[in-house]
Amino acid sequence: MASSSVSLLNMLGITKSFPGVRALNKVDFEVRGGEIHALLGANGAGKSTLMKVLSGAYRADEGTIAIDSRPLAIEQPLDAIRFGIQCVYQEVDTALVPQLTVAENIMLDRITGGRRWIDWSALQQDAARLLSELGLTGIDVKRQAGELSIAQKQLVLIARALAQQAKFIIFDEPTAPLSNEEADQLFRLMNRLKADGVGCIFISHRLAEVFRISDRVTVMRDGRRISTKAAADTNAAAVVEEMLGKKFDEEFPKAQVAIGDTLLEARGLTSGTKVRDISLSVRQGEIVGVVGLVGAGKTELSRVLFGADPLDAGEVLLRGKPLRLAKPADAVRSGLALIPEERRKQGVLVELPVMANLALPILRALSRLGFVQRGKEAANAEARIAELGIQPANKNQLVKYLSGGNQQKVAVGKWLPTNADVYLFDEPTKGVDVGAKSDIFRLIGKLAQEGKGILYFSCEIPEILGIADRILVMSYGRVVKELSRAEATQEQVLYYASSGEA
Repeated sequence: MASSSVSLLNMLGITKSFPGVRALNKVDFEVRGGEIHALLGANGAGKSTLMKVLSGAYRADEGTIAIDSRPLAIEQPLDAIRFGIQCVYQEVDTALVPQLTVAENIMLDRITGGRRWIDWSALQQDAARLLSELGLTGIDVKRQAGELSIAQKQLVLIARALAQQAKFIIFDEPTAPLSNEEADQLFRLMNRLKADGVGCIFISHRLAEVFRISDRVTVMRDGRRISTKAAADTNAAAVVEEMLGKKFDEEFPKAQVAIGDTLLEARGLTSGTKVRDISLSVRQGEIVGVVGLVGAGKTELSRVLFGADPLDAGEVLLRGKPLRLAKPADAVRSGLALIPEERRKQGVLVELPVMANLALPILRALSRLGFVQRGKEAANAEARIAELGIQPANKNQLVKYLSGGNQQKVAVGKWLPTNADVYLFDEPTKGVDVGAKSDIFRLIGKLAQEGKGILYFSCEIPEILGIADRILVMSYGRVVKELSRAEATQEQVLYYASSGEA
């Protein structure tokens, strides 16, 4: 375990610029050993850049970093690790070696340190002992890391951090891919680290989690630190106002729309074990929320409706006509659009610029004699950027450099010129800040006003209650309950989602 001695980490006057933008402007930030300090801000506020400076991924233009008043020279990630600073990222697969065992991943410094001889038995015993000290006895140290769940991979990363004598651990959106039970386990472990004198920096867009677990809260906006307060001395509404620089009175803007005729209908859909005899419909102007816990089958249902996964039984109809959905291209031609949960893997091409991404579904319309007409492509991009408020408003910016919320706007915006009839939104606010959420909700409301049908898949019950006209609750691959907007409550939805009872 980490040392119980308490240290103080200080970042003073940190400034970092990229071409055309100052990402950090003289930011001060500190974290004490034995505390959980939340770092909050809208996407693009600078919090991730600040943590990349701390972890050695970026070098600051100005400013100092010190532990216990001792200045640190952090020029690369190995420097940060040597000083006891570690990161646990949401994208755990990039931090582990999937072909190695759990023990080898935890003790990675032993097998990459140039040793000629390694005592593999001792390595496994030490890894098992460390997991046991953390209360993690259910992970087999001989198992390949690639076979673990996301939650287990996170725990392995935490164990590795402690094996390398971490004094401070950055948790960057760690609960985004986790179920409620897995998040609870992570929080128990974070509190254990806190008790052992480890300083935890917690980045999350889920404010309920922040106030549940954090001792202090720092808010950033536009590359500056706005405030640092004890969590007990502030609240979610005040934090949101500081994050946005204005009041945020309506979290779920809901447009009043006349509901029209049935657009999409599904009958008896079955695919594998995650989609089991599901029937549903969505009408013009209607937002149908499909809600369930992690693993309920929501994503699988969205993929079946979009032709990405095969049907074992059932049929899908659009305006009363059966659809043949052998592949996503069939769905697109039929008038369906999917904004997938994993936007960086499936929703956008991160290595291409915004302009190219926004053109993907309409390349034929933008082309002549097989060549894309750059003027039309640029005009399309500029129109979508203005319509959606994509920041920065630069059509040539690579998507990988956009914040999560702006990447999601690109993932949605590419479908707008297709004039699709039905939009499938799968966890559209995952990893998105409150400002971008509001923009996404308003966009969905605008689509509904235009007579589109919306299927909104999410495990975030408050979002479903706030935005949906009608709610379908999924559990174990089935729709177990349908509720109207007027009758649905958070308690009801959670009961049906967790019990699986109709």
